[in-house]
Amino acid sequence: MKNTALTDLHISLGAKMVPFAGFNMPVQYSGINDEHETVRRAVGVFDVSHMGEFILKGEKALDLIQKISSNDASKLYNGKVQYAYIPNEDGGIVDDFLTYKIDDQTYLLVVNASNIEKDWNWISKYNTYGVEMKDISDKTSLFAVQGPKAAEALQSLTDIELASMEYYSFTKGTFAGVDNVIVSATGYTGAGGFEIYVANEDARTIWDALFEAGAAYGMKPIGLGARDTLRLEMGFCLYGNDINDTTSPFAAGLSWVTKFTKDFVNAENLKAEKEQGLSQKLVGFEMIDRGIPRHDYPIVNAAGEVIGRVTSGTQSPTLKKSIGLGYVDVAFSKEGTEIFISIRDKAVKAQVKKPPFVK
Repeated sequence: MKNTALTDLHISLGAKMVPFAGFNMPVQYSGINDEHETVRRAVGVFDVSHMGEFILKGEKALDLIQKISSNDASKLYNGKVQYAYIPNEDGGIVDDFLTYKIDDQTYLLVVNASNIEKDWNWISKYNTYGVEMKDISDKTSLFAVQGPKAAEALQSLTDIELASMEYYSFTKGTFAGVDNVIVSATGYTGAGGFEIYVANEDARTIWDALFEAGAAYGMKPIGLGARDTLRLEMGFCLYGNDINDTTSPFAAGLSWVTKFTKDFVNAENLKAEKEQGLSQKLVGFEMIDRGIPRHDYPIVNAAGEVIGRVTSGTQSPTLKKSIGLGYVDVAFSKEGTEIFISIRDKAVKAQVKKPPFVK
């Protein structure tokens, strides 16, 4: 199992550690509900240094990204971030990822921890453009500082005007006295905030500065448990749960980042699939009766016939009720439709609800 630069620090802070995507990661410190509330109401810091980072450099860097990405990266300007997925050749998804445009010949791709090697090999396979590729995942630490008080808590650490940063934009600058730090107005919680990319050797300096500056704002370290409940309240997909190598991007609701204005891997087949229409759709749902939906639980109709399956589910700390995501037959995908989750062979009533569950 791999460690991040601050694994020992998390252990010393009393974090419960678990294996995640090949890394030894903190799942919780004070408890998932408390950490979740901290992010929704104030500010918390996640060490998500397990994520993967690739630098693509050269005259044809954009051409390579356009080939492997579902989205149109030509729309990016310096300092802008774009969400997309990497389509495979069989109609599924290699990964979902972020593209950061540093300049006309330099891009940063941020990929999921479990897919670092897979994504690297996939992108390399299509690199017939002579693009210089560098995997900086093992040298890079990433902290997600999330919550409504994030900008206020961090402003004393940098000259970058945090409050006025456009969503999905980034700036490279000095942060907590460290040069060449990427500060990005992105996150996976829906609570607002920033993601900070630093070299491993500066990770402890940045972490300590964050908590010194954030003390007055109630800042706490947050584990992956609350990251999951927070993203689920927003209806954000998690690779490996809600999307994977066999998932249709259209069934997963990703047509908004599928741009047929350019050529990319499997574009023709995806275009045909879109025109043909869907048999299933990823929907959000709230439990009406008591019960927690879990990954792979069957979703059934009133007659007990299987109409889909749960991909993610949890007890929402904000709503105090269970919520989930799952694929259902299109006939059952309309908001307000009554469905049932099969929990230990018992049909438990739920209702289709369009995410985000928490506004």
